[in-house]
Amino acid sequence: MSAKDIMQKPAKTDWDALAAMTDEDIDYSDIPPLPEAFFTHAHIWRPQPKVKVTVEMDAYILEWFKTAAADWQSRMQTALRLYVETHQAYQQH
Repeated sequence: MSAKDIMQKPAKTDWDALAAMTDEDIDYSDIPPLPEAFFTHAHIWRPQPKVKVTVEMDAYILEWFKTAAADWQSRMQTALRLYVETHQAYQQH
């Protein structure tokens, strides 16, 4: 089954029932509580404005992203963002 086929299937989620749920209705039993250290290091990520660019890259890299998922552009954006954030953190220490 291709990614295109998956994207065209109708969702089976009952959105009205989900919207009517309260916090008490949610079963958290399989989710461990987060330690305080998580919140110490957590940060809010807000979407940034996008810019169009032209980039030359090896063809196999582009093909890998395109064949890996239908949302390949978002995944490539995420990979680049993680690279930048990792290197920014390393440079600060």
